[in-house]
Amino acid sequence: MTPVESEPRRKARSEVEVFRALHQGRLPGDPLVLPGPWDAASARVFVDAGFPALATPSAGVAASLGYEDGATPAEEMFAAVARIVRAVDVPVSADVEGGYGLAPKELTERLLEAGAVGCNLEDSDGGVLKDAAQHADWLAEVCAAAGDQLFVNARVDVFAYGDSDAERAIERAALYVAAGADCVYPIGAPLDVLPLLRAGIEGPVNVFARLGGPSVAELGELGATRVTFGPGLQRRSAEALREIAVNLR
Repeated sequence: MTPVESEPRRKARSEVEVFRALHQGRLPGDPLVLPGPWDAASARVFVDAGFPALATPSAGVAASLGYEDGATPAEEMFAAVARIVRAVDVPVSADVEGGYGLAPKELTERLLEAGAVGCNLEDSDGGVLKDAAQHADWLAEVCAAAGDQLFVNARVDVFAYGDSDAERAIERAALYVAAGADCVYPIGAPLDVLPLLRAGIEGPVNVFARLGGPSVAELGELGATRVTFGPGLQRRSAEALREIAVNLR
């Protein structure tokens, strides 16, 4: 007898399918835009504005919890993601940095328990690039443990902590895609390199956007399948609140 899938499991599978479909068939000037909520209130703001999905930024969540980027305990990060997920009715992907040292099975279980449909996973540790082949093997284990229930966005840190060699970034991306990653995120890639990355990377490409920089449409034309902002929105919000506070005095 085939086991009956539980309602929470069925709902999770449906949401990841929706999230995965949002990445497909994007026109060059129309990338998927994923704002980064740092708490439940900001998540509701983005959903009320009409965004079909969200992607939490680890640095933004860290700031909201009173931590420096990279210093958030795993328990608090997963709890924050769970609160954001509960607050909205759209798919939420979670930036869980390097995975907090968790084994692939436990990492995927924690993400699914929090209600996330996907995750960002970095290929550096403490500002140093990991061995690409070993990281790819680890990603393969994560993807195998997740089955089709998580959309894995593999971050490539060549431009953040490496030698900024585009070909090296493409090589690392190919290993991660072969390992099962659904999307590749060459964070910090210069704008003039994006077309080369787009041509050399199979599948969706996540591009980091800066407020006040090129428009979403322009980033799409350069090669972005999807656009995220890291902690940029949280930091802009903090600046606005700071101005309000100063005026109150």
